[in-house]
Amino acid sequence: MFELGQKIATREAYGKALAALGAEKDFVVLDADLAEATKTCYFAKAYPDRFFDCGIAEGNMIGIAAGLAAAGKTVVASSFAMFAAGRAFEQIRNSVAYPHLNVKVCATHAGITVGEDGATHQCLEDLAIMRVIPGMTVINPSDAVEAAGALKAALETDGPFYIRFGRYAVPVMHDEATYTFELGKGEVIAEGADVTVINTGMFLQNAKEAAEQLAAKGISVRIINMPTIKPLDTALVQKAAAETGAIVTVEEHNVIGGLGSAVAECVCESVPVPVVRMGVNDTFGRSGKVPPLLEAYGLTTAALVEKIEQALALKK
Repeated sequence: MFELGQKIATREAYGKALAALGAEKDFVVLDADLAEATKTCYFAKAYPDRFFDCGIAEGNMIGIAAGLAAAGKTVVASSFAMFAAGRAFEQIRNSVAYPHLNVKVCATHAGITVGEDGATHQCLEDLAIMRVIPGMTVINPSDAVEAAGALKAALETDGPFYIRFGRYAVPVMHDEATYTFELGKGEVIAEGADVTVINTGMFLQNAKEAAEQLAAKGISVRIINMPTIKPLDTALVQKAAAETGAIVTVEEHNVIGGLGSAVAECVCESVPVPVVRMGVNDTFGRSGKVPPLLEAYGLTTAALVEKIEQALALKK
């Protein structure tokens, strides 16, 4: 379905995987009047009797999802990240997570790469909001293959999930023929001895590019891809901290509360080493084309190289 190097948005991969999995798994899908954008439209076309458009009423959609789950159904509920994690927070917390119901909140259009839709839709807080809810599993795939694998794993695992998908097309970095998504596990992309880069989401290619540039200077960079933010693969983080002595985290999210915070919490309690966070620096987004936005917010390969050098300078 997905070829290495192909550029495809994770929301597109989510929609296609949803329809494909519908043939082999019994679940229902809800959407908040955004099926064409979230790509649940693929499932709706294939399985109209298992798809329900709840209208522009995200809180009500989550309430319906909770009711269906309480009746024994596996439920996928989709909207934009800003509305799913933001507007429907209370319902997710109280109606889904508190009774630990089998609802998968699949949120698209997260991060600065929503682009022209601007600050109101560029959700940079969702990982933090969802990570703090007890019992919530939080996943942020890096590419199409990982997105499809994460969805499959969520549907095979009981309990509440929050999975984040992007609007912007990003390169496929995983070989679909050999890749298997492991819930709660990080993935070592490249070994290295001097510093570790831990990525979640769309910046895996940037991490590889930065590592190649620094290798030319004799700096050995370990790269870890971390799709599951919660539960975090603490053993892998601790191992990297102990062996490389410095960590840089990379995410399309506020530097507060997301992957960077999760890694820092883990490291400071067990293997204290410098942690430098790369993300959006506690500010709102703004409307614009994606490449200039990434440049403006310091989310580029060049910026990552600088962060890695900063982390190296902090090593004792």
